Order: sequence, then structure tokens, then C-alpha cells
Amino acid sequence: MNALTGKALEVARSEAQQAVRTLRDRLPKLDDDAIDVILTDARSHYAWKDEPVEMDVLKRLYEITATGPTSMNTCPARFVFVTSHEGKERLAKSLKEKNIDKMMAAPVTAIIAYDLDFWCELPFLFPHEDRRPHFEGKPAHSETTAFRNGTLQGGYFMIAARALGLDIGAMSGFSNEIVDEEFFAGTTLKSNFLCNLGYADEKALFQRLPRFSFDQVCEFA
Repeated sequence: MNALTGKALEVARSEAQQAVRTLRDRLPKLDDDAIDVILTDARSHYAWKDEPVEMDVLKRLYEITATGPTSMNTCPARFVFVTSHEGKERLAKSLKEKNIDKMMAAPVTAIIAYDLDFWCELPFLFPHEDRRPHFEGKPAHSETTAFRNGTLQGGYFMIAARALGLDIGAMSGFSNEIVDEEFFAGTTLKSNFLCNLGYADEKALFQRLPRFSFDQVCEFA
């Protein structure tokens, strides 16, 4: 653990606070077009153009995703970008039949996973206090924390992908057990969900499905 102290800590906090103020002055909120791109008018896609996703784009995608907040900065998500034919064949073993063609056609399929031993990295991720005792020897608490925060990171991942001009198609029609056996055997990683990435061919789109209204699912307490 190598936490800042004294004057260095004071300077770092001041710089962080000013950076947020500067950002708010520069861009108080996204405009409607930006919100449309990442959520409102965005769609899940099932067909893909034969166009690769460059490595630099995937690296930038991760860098943006990694900035999203997690509890105690635990950052438990781990990402496997499946791009090779061999990797796709391995992944296909886990999929329901109707999802295989979607996955095989996508330039990239990301396995969004989480590390059960994320807490071992807390001296680096959360250096100002040793939080490892909160998790060591507590596997149920560790898994709940890893799954919750890893899922949050998966959400950031999908929004970041759209923000970079990529299209996405998240999938849950697969066997986590088979994915874990194929890709994470002998490790502390477990799969959460899959996400196809690339540049979509809109021919597979259909009408947007209904959503609940505010009054149907929101209340005040």
C-alpha cells in the first residue's frame, strides 16, 4: 500500500476537485443527441458488418469502462475479447443454438467476468486503508460484491462501447458453467454475461419493445 499523505495528499485532492469543477463548467450535461446514441435511440443488434474492431478501440473501450465507480474501487470485472475462430468455436459450446450464428458473425464477443479474489488487489486499488479483512475468509460476501460491481462494470462497458461508435448485443442465453470450464478453469474468475461488439447491419432489427412508464415502476419514500 502506497497512499499519499501530508502535502501530497492535499495537492492531489485539490487537483481532483478542480478537475470536476472544470468539467462541469465545460460540459454540464450531455445533449439529447449524445443521450440518443448511448441509450434512448440505441438498439441491441444481432447482425454484423464484416468490419473488424481495431485493437486501439478495444483498449480505449476498457480505459473508459475502468473509470466507472465501484464500491471501494474494487474493480472486479475481467474481460476476455473473443476474436479468433478457435476462441469462437470454444465459446459456441456454451451457447443456445439460436445465439451461435449471432456470436460467430460478430467481430468481437466479450466475456464479461468477475474475479472472486478481487480483494487481493485492494492495496493497489484502495491504498489509503487496508480493506482486505472485509473479504478474506468470507467467500459469500466476496462473491456478492464481485458479482454486483462486475455487473455495474458490464453496464459501463456497453455504454462506453456505444459512445465510441460501436454497436452491441448483450447475450445471456448460454451456460456459465461451460464458459467457466472453457476459459477460466483453475482460476478465480467466473463469467457473468456475453456481449457482441462490432458495427451493426441493421437488417436484423425489429420494432422497439415496450418499456414501463415512470408511474408504473417508480415511487417516492
